Amino acid sequence: MDSRSLHKKSGTKPMLELEGRRALVMGLGLFGGGVGLTRYLVRRGARVTVTDLREAEELAPSLALLKGVEVEYHLGVHREEDFRSAEVVFVNPAVPKSSPYLAFAREAGAELSSEIALFVERFRGTVLAVTGSNGKTTTAGMLGAMVSRHIPGALVGGNMGVCLLDRVDDAPPGLPAVLELSSFQLEDLGEVGWSPHIAVVTNLVPNHLDRHGTFAAYVEAKSHILRHQSARDAAVLNAEDPQTARMAELTAGSLLWFGLEGGEGVNFYRERRSAEDGGRLTARFGGAEIRFFELADFTPRGEHNVANALAASAAAYAFGVPLRLAAEALARFRPIAHRLEEVGVVNGVAYYNDSVATTPESTIAALKSFTEPVWLIAGGYDKGASFELLGREIALRAKGCLVMGATAGAIEHAVGRGLEEVGRDFLRPSLETVEVCGDLEAAVSRAA
Repeated sequence: MDSRSLHKKSGTKPMLELEGRRALVMGLGLFGGGVGLTRYLVRRGARVTVTDLREAEELAPSLALLKGVEVEYHLGVHREEDFRSAEVVFVNPAVPKSSPYLAFAREAGAELSSEIALFVERFRGTVLAVTGSNGKTTTAGMLGAMVSRHIPGALVGGNMGVCLLDRVDDAPPGLPAVLELSSFQLEDLGEVGWSPHIAVVTNLVPNHLDRHGTFAAYVEAKSHILRHQSARDAAVLNAEDPQTARMAELTAGSLLWFGLEGGEGVNFYRERRSAEDGGRLTARFGGAEIRFFELADFTPRGEHNVANALAASAAAYAFGVPLRLAAEALARFRPIAHRLEEVGVVNGVAYYNDSVATTPESTIAALKSFTEPVWLIAGGYDKGASFELLGREIALRAKGCLVMGATAGAIEHAVGRGLEEVGRDFLRPSLETVEVCGDLEAAVSRAA
């Protein structure tokens, strides 16, 4: 597919006017998106107010980056009058659509938008986007590296904590952008009828049920990455994930399939001659097979990262990146921060930060990446996920499990049930202990 294909603009809605308008940013946040959005709105002549439920002390890093920018702040509270007086409200993706403050804005006739919707409205290049429950950041990072070797200067951002609005006005028409998109962001983009030129769905498992309510609603939000594609576009889907495979009917574009095992109809897969053979990434079209990357040269751990590499390679190929350049990018790729990232070795013990593994499935994938004895530190806030499968895998694969946070009790209970199941199946558990810790510092000290 020609990389010069035009980027499809969202719907027929005219570009949002900013000059001289009263703009309200709802949720400044600490990850860069709110700061980049605020700067852009001021630069484009909007009269900007920022509101956030957090106090100035907690938002200090973001506020420091906005020093000298002409903004009015209302922090520690949302005021109804701000939403009723705004002409346009830019909503942080984490804000539920049911927020009463958004209802105030709608009643007053304000337009609602978001950082990502503003970007895709104004970007003149081609967008390649990645979503999924697990692996989307790593896949987007790999894809961004591949595209950048083909077209230097390609933009990479979205849900990765990188706001691209600073570059949107100066980006030439032929420049590509690789975006990681969350279910929250895709809800916003669905409202403006937008899908990317190249769409990737890595996999789908229950996630963010505290926000979406049901798995069906979560899948519906994710589906917007495909729903508005045209025949000129392309979708890359996981052939081995049934929920993802069912989404094929949603796109009008061409389809590319990836999967570790390379069954019938799979275009990008891992070929290996034996279980001991690390294998190689292979592309298949018709009767032709192209072996383009030896996995012996691949640094990231785990079969899930091989699947991520396959997804990225398929999307890069759909965009027109030669497989030779995709292979070069993979050989140089290193794990992204907080994603099974080795952070140090102390007294012969390696410590890995996988704190972005916020679903049971991603934690299971991480456990499967090690043959060495593992002490797992797990827990956090409750997104409504089930820990049943994770409990069994911890029983089978971890030497010790230290739990903390709001989900500590649920994980501890699931591990107990997992030990029972493993025993009934006449398997030998590796787990020696599961303990509840007060916080991360206590858990790390105990594991050491």
